Amino acid sequence: MRIYMQAKPGPAEAPKYFLFVLQQDLLGGWTLIKESGQQGGKVSLKREQFLGLEQAQAALILARDQQLKKGFQVMFAEGEDAPARMA
Repeated sequence: MRIYMQAKPGPAEAPKYFLFVLQQDLLGGWTLIKESGQQGGKVSLKREQFLGLEQAQAALILARDQQLKKGFQVMFAEGEDAPARMA
């Protein structure tokens, strides 16, 4: 599952973004990758490990909701379990 979010940029400013990727590892656990930054600028990358899919999905939704409160908008979401429309 993947969620890409973007904030509306100010004048003469590149847009800020968040990319959340949820993927299964080789041992059956789940990894939530959180990438954030400004288009064309520095990028921050964080990873969280989870034993179960439900825990990983809950963390993904929590991360998404936190950014929605900060004014970011979901630009696209993809994956088998992706809701049709988020916001």
